[in-house]
Amino acid sequence: MALAAIAVAARWFQSPAGVGHLDPGLGDFFGLWDAQWYERIATNGYPRPLPVDPDSGRITYSAWAFFPAFPALVRVLMTTGMPFTAAAVLLNLVLGWVGVVLIWRLCRLAGAAESSAHRDRLALVAACLWCCYPATGILLIPYSEALALVLITGAIYLLVRRSYWAAAGVIILLGFTRGVAPALGIVVLVHLVWRWRVEPARGLPFRGERAAVAALCASVAVAAFAWPVTVGLLTGRSTAFFDVQAAWGQRPQEGPFVLWLVWGWATRGLFGVLLIVGIVIAYLSLVAGRHGRWLAVEARAWALAYPLYLLAVVRPITSMWRFLLLDFPVAALVASVAMRTSSGGAIVRHWRRRVALLVVPLALGMLWWTVTLLTFVPWDASPP
Repeated sequence: MALAAIAVAARWFQSPAGVGHLDPGLGDFFGLWDAQWYERIATNGYPRPLPVDPDSGRITYSAWAFFPAFPALVRVLMTTGMPFTAAAVLLNLVLGWVGVVLIWRLCRLAGAAESSAHRDRLALVAACLWCCYPATGILLIPYSEALALVLITGAIYLLVRRSYWAAAGVIILLGFTRGVAPALGIVVLVHLVWRWRVEPARGLPFRGERAAVAALCASVAVAAFAWPVTVGLLTGRSTAFFDVQAAWGQRPQEGPFVLWLVWGWATRGLFGVLLIVGIVIAYLSLVAGRHGRWLAVEARAWALAYPLYLLAVVRPITSMWRFLLLDFPVAALVASVAMRTSSGGAIVRHWRRRVALLVVPLALGMLWWTVTLLTFVPWDASPP
């Protein structure tokens, strides 16, 4: 479905100005937007010295804003002789499949939540609905979302299974893939507090696991600072990563949530601000309410922590559609609502019809996202 949407966008919506020739095709979409930056990194590495604007002397756009794990894996595949695009698309297809399987497996785990006779069916529907998310097409082109999905779901899955050493290793790798360690740190904290509260007291908490728990907590700290520190060391400028991010328009130092509230006020006045606040409250109520009961507490914690983290540090940009692809528990909540179950118990008989009807607007949303945001026009500032 995502590939069909890309084909439609290439045939009828892509401007020739964005691809450099008069006959845009499907292949052109695999080299647009950030894919160009990942290709530069995979083929030429990161630029040194740190690029600056020749007129102002300020730090300017550069590849240092992009994390290295994805292009490094693509570069490994390129040693077989494959060109960048083929290697990146093949890698993302494999990673996307692994990510969907992990979503399914994670939703099947009850964790600390109550058990469910229909958990497997709910989990399968949740994974399928996630595949229909409007921005899923990003998994078909050279972006790092597929790798980030695998690492995030893998870390949470290992956390639920209490495989702390393995989870720590995955989290550190995530630190070189995506800047989401603070949100994942909240999930780790919720998991540890939950265990402490619900498990019967048997002496000191986490007896026999203290070294693993310490490594888990340390991995979050390492992941949060690994790439910014690495960029600082390699460029000789300690704030280089944040300076480059600022050149791209990301300025979280202006205050958490402030940019979204300012944007809401500037576009719709008080109504815009109230609309943003209302959407956030409704979403939090859905996650914390009855339709999330069948999910493991760690998955619910991610569903709360990750979007709030995005609102706190990311400015209002169209890329939020893509970023929210990693909020996979939303698909589980939608599955619960569609199948009319609040605890993973009995579901309605006509659940297949309800889910099928839900797929229709999702498919239209996928088509809208692809033709509106994935297409590239040089003078248009609406990135996917």
